[in-house]
Amino acid sequence: MNENKILELLSSWNFWGSGINIGIERNISNKIVEYIEGINKIIVLYGIRRSGKSYILRQIAKKLSDKYGKNNILYVNFEESGFVEKLNLEFLNKIYYIYKDYVKPNIKPVIILDEVQEIEGWERFVRSLNEKNEAIIILSGSSAKLLSKEISTILSGRTINFEIFSLSFQEFLVFKNFNNLLNLNKLKELLREYINFGGFPEVVLENNKEKRSEILINYYNTIVIKDVALRYKLKNIENLNFLSKFIISNVGNYITYNSLEKKYGIPVKTAQRYLEYLNDVRLYLYLNNFSFKLKEINKSPKKIYTIDTGFYTSLGYKVLPDNIGKLMENIVAIELFRRKSYYNKNLEIYYFKDYQQHEIDFLIKEGNNIKQLIQVSYINNYDEIDKREIRSLLKGYNLFKEYNPELLIITWDYEDTKVIDNVNIKFVPLYKWLLSV
Repeated sequence: MNENKILELLSSWNFWGSGINIGIERNISNKIVEYIEGINKIIVLYGIRRSGKSYILRQIAKKLSDKYGKNNILYVNFEESGFVEKLNLEFLNKIYYIYKDYVKPNIKPVIILDEVQEIEGWERFVRSLNEKNEAIIILSGSSAKLLSKEISTILSGRTINFEIFSLSFQEFLVFKNFNNLLNLNKLKELLREYINFGGFPEVVLENNKEKRSEILINYYNTIVIKDVALRYKLKNIENLNFLSKFIISNVGNYITYNSLEKKYGIPVKTAQRYLEYLNDVRLYLYLNNFSFKLKEINKSPKKIYTIDTGFYTSLGYKVLPDNIGKLMENIVAIELFRRKSYYNKNLEIYYFKDYQQHEIDFLIKEGNNIKQLIQVSYINNYDEIDKREIRSLLKGYNLFKEYNPELLIITWDYEDTKVIDNVNIKFVPLYKWLLSV
């Protein structure tokens, strides 16, 4: 490709040229812009496909263009169909020098590389600029071809990683153009929609329910087949598909590799490998049981959550009164992971279950401090609460009393603070907790 053609393509994406659609603003874009100040780290965005990474990068490019000057920002998407040249290190260098020669940045530029895995040898280019402190680098990689842990290994500790999730409930309301938070009936109606169909941007913007399900099923199939089966050259697609659906239909439940072999005949090593792959591409996340001993944490059964509750309903599972509590718990789990990634990387998230079977949905730790013990319950008033949940919270409080953790029960529509056994327990509706960031 000649220089003029490359410059023409670059101009169509960048704000020193004709610019590009940045979509509806996501909360994380501001946070990443804040991180750029005074660091010499490579910022990496990763996460489930179709979660909006490319639009977030465009939003970052726009904000930085406004802040530092348009000519000091270069955004490149390597899935651009106009690139007819072989995507390799030589071509990447060619793009960079064309940008410098023609656009002439007057301060250290910010280079934003979207779908960087398409470039063979990209890591040498990125490492070189970072080592020379010549540019600030922000990049994203597809989970199908380049996992976050692989990026971190390749760049050997030079990165700050942000896992990008589908929309938070707060972002969901923005996408729905809803801002009347005093209209609680409509707010709770939208929360039910969020639970049923999840937060993938394309799904949220689609009004037809059947099309929403079709989009989600297509995402699911692409993740399982393309991102896992083809990437790892797996032959037993039946076991992979079973495990994928098992995870999605058992949110908030515990699994062990031995139980999968005993109940379903899937060999332990196969289950371990396949579940690791599905976690790598972020179809699901899991929690370990809290302990002060690392060995016990690693040995504990895993508590599983799908990355987006829309997968649950799109695969044919219905939201019913006896399972909506688990789906609420899934929403809370993903929101906790989102807050850890976006706002507080020091958070550690566990569940807690002792030998007497006292269960606490979430134990939140920060540094050496146990901050919160959280239960999630589908209740509308205090009389509906399962008293075992309160007993478990109080048991947990007594075990970790020296840390004085906050005790919280996230409900559907009940708000109060109760003093039980001289301990405060807060009850907060799910919608209010989700909007409390």
